[in-house]
Amino acid sequence: MPESRFPVAKIRDIVSFAVEPDAAARDALATELGIVGLKKLRFIGTLAPSGGRDVTLEADLGATVVQSCVVTGAPVTTRIDEEVTRRYLSDWIEPEGDEVEMPEDDNAEALPSIVDVEAVMVEALALALPLFPRAEGVEPVEVSVTEPGRAPMTDEDAKPFAGLRALRDGLSGNEDKDA
Repeated sequence: MPESRFPVAKIRDIVSFAVEPDAAARDALATELGIVGLKKLRFIGTLAPSGGRDVTLEADLGATVVQSCVVTGAPVTTRIDEEVTRRYLSDWIEPEGDEVEMPEDDNAEALPSIVDVEAVMVEALALALPLFPRAEGVEPVEVSVTEPGRAPMTDEDAKPFAGLRALRDGLSGNEDKDA
């Protein structure tokens, strides 16, 4: 397999990379990600110096993944094509404390000593996977859970003005009876 780990100190010009795992590596990655299969996977891009000691990774992620339908369990095949950008900053300050605000640039992170493009590929793939894959033609399933003897709460009940609507409807029904 071609090189996938690049020491930052040696990135002085644009460095091209291509990661295309073989079938055994894709099977292992599918198991790691908890999906049925990974038919195709490629991660092709560049690493480039960027202002001072910073480094920018730009790549295209392409994958064909197979997951289980969340309703039927049937296999669902999805094509993923994503542009991936990471900005590795030498002046990155690690946030402290329990509460951390999301940075304005969610592609920025601390400059590592080695950029592992294979690890970036795995992270980008995990983030791109559909959260609730459904087989074609399968509608979402409504689930309601409640105490025995009580009516389950509906989506309509959960809306902020549902109670006012019920009150209005009840009042308008009483007016009709009085007339």
